[in-house]
Amino acid sequence: MANGGDNSNLSADPVALLDRYLDEAVARGATDVHFEPFPGALAVRFRLDGRLHTVGEIPKPVSETVLGRLMVLGGLLTYRADIPQEGRLKPANGTGPMPAWGKVNLGIRLATFPTVEGTRAVVRLIRGTDAFGDLASLGYPAQCCGMLEDLTRCRSGLVLLTGPAGSGKTTTIYTFLRTISREQPGVSVISLEDPVEQRLETVTQIQITPHGELTYQRALRSLLRQDPQILALGEIRDAETANVCIEAALTGHLLISTIHSGTAAGAVVRLLEMGIPSYQLTSAIEAIVAQRLVRRLCVECRREVESEGGFKRFQAVGCDRCGGTGYHGRTLIAELGRMVGTFRAAVRSQADVPELERALARDGMVGLLDQAAALVAQGVTSVEEVSTVLGVSAEVVKQKVSSGRLS
Repeated sequence: MANGGDNSNLSADPVALLDRYLDEAVARGATDVHFEPFPGALAVRFRLDGRLHTVGEIPKPVSETVLGRLMVLGGLLTYRADIPQEGRLKPANGTGPMPAWGKVNLGIRLATFPTVEGTRAVVRLIRGTDAFGDLASLGYPAQCCGMLEDLTRCRSGLVLLTGPAGSGKTTTIYTFLRTISREQPGVSVISLEDPVEQRLETVTQIQITPHGELTYQRALRSLLRQDPQILALGEIRDAETANVCIEAALTGHLLISTIHSGTAAGAVVRLLEMGIPSYQLTSAIEAIVAQRLVRRLCVECRREVESEGGFKRFQAVGCDRCGGTGYHGRTLIAELGRMVGTFRAAVRSQADVPELERALARDGMVGLLDQAAALVAQGVTSVEEVSTVLGVSAEVVKQKVSSGRLS
């Protein structure tokens, strides 16, 4: 591990120090690298399996050079430390050897932000599109995966994804679009993104700038006159965007987008709160997917503990393989509700979230907690992890596992 605390050699070469941290982040499968300024030092933290871990510190005098190097590689203005900036990290063109992080197929984004202790920088490591497989490779439960594959063959309607940041929504959207392009050659596919995270060779990608004149609403309205068949939208953030999406879905376009909500039922309520009539929702929405990523217990060190209900339950311990975290890798849980039957009737009557969830269950949807409880019972993950990811008490998780049933 790179260690910024060892000043003897590393401090003398900030360029090599930065490369070592980035190389290690790639090797360990980190999704983000945080450079966080504190009094006296710059903390370096990796996001591994969704959790931040401190891996070293860079002394304050050296940190300024390291951050300056980052900004140069990201094409940012080094003399503007007073404003947020964003860019893409690229290896420097020079005569020296190419660092390991520059040789892999990654999209590397850099975002900086001014703080009272100095510049804070976050590097996001986005895997290349050649690492994306088909929808089945994402780890969806069999029922959800089959439904998603059916949705790629739809010709109109709105498919919504919901879940917190880092739950894999962008990966799902990219895989969904690539599946359509691969299986339906000649189909016009366009995406509006803020920002474009990875280039897709068969998709027309348009970047929306937060403070520019090309907004989601303006771009979407204009694109509807560009003869698109499939449209992907980064996020439905407001009532105006929601209205344009519903209009497009009702006029012969297939849209896939995200919305800020915790569950499939919650997404419907959010749209109702934006003023979308319930009869339009039942006509426009094809499906809503809510998903999360939960960490998998490390199979080398997990420990079985005594548990109620006669099922096996394991706890995280920590070993060299998992870097002492007790977890290694993540797995997906997802609930997918189609706009059919009881759910459609509940949406039409503007039911509240509990009633919508009961309607989805009656239509056969397996909820997030039920799926997570099954993974706990199988020894894939822990009660503590599910409790943290889903925001429910450990007792609720234990009771669900003990019941031994999927509702």
